[in-house]
Amino acid sequence: MRNIFSRELRTEIEIAASTDDVWNVFADFESYHDWTDIFRFPRGHLETGKKLEVIITPTDSRSITLRPVLLRADEKREFRWKGHLLLPGVFDGEHYFRIEGVEGGRSRFVHGEIFTGFLVPWLWRDLDTGTRGGFERFNRDLKRKVEDLDGRALRA
Repeated sequence: MRNIFSRELRTEIEIAASTDDVWNVFADFESYHDWTDIFRFPRGHLETGKKLEVIITPTDSRSITLRPVLLRADEKREFRWKGHLLLPGVFDGEHYFRIEGVEGGRSRFVHGEIFTGFLVPWLWRDLDTGTRGGFERFNRDLKRKVEDLDGRALRA
């Protein structure tokens, strides 16, 4: 039986670049303003256990500032944080970004979030549309930035 208080939103995109190249662009938080408007990291870092400051601007709404705890910053592989709305258990999100090597020196960028808590069933429809759209747009922005670094962009 599926838990109605837990849902995962997962997106992915293939990038014509090495995992090193993808990580280097992804982890350069200070340069996000040059290539995307989905995320800003006024306080971005790679120290697990510490709070981040993340400003998220969804596709069709105003910005939200979160202060999640960084759970994992595994260089060239995964960046993961967890945040809460109001109190833990009401609406929690474990946001993740993974970079996987694929054949031919390419990378797969996996971007998702595991939502848990009492409000998940009531918010899922908006998450599965608006939030998914924001994740997909960030993925495309990252792909464009990484592939344009040295002119190897693939026109999909």
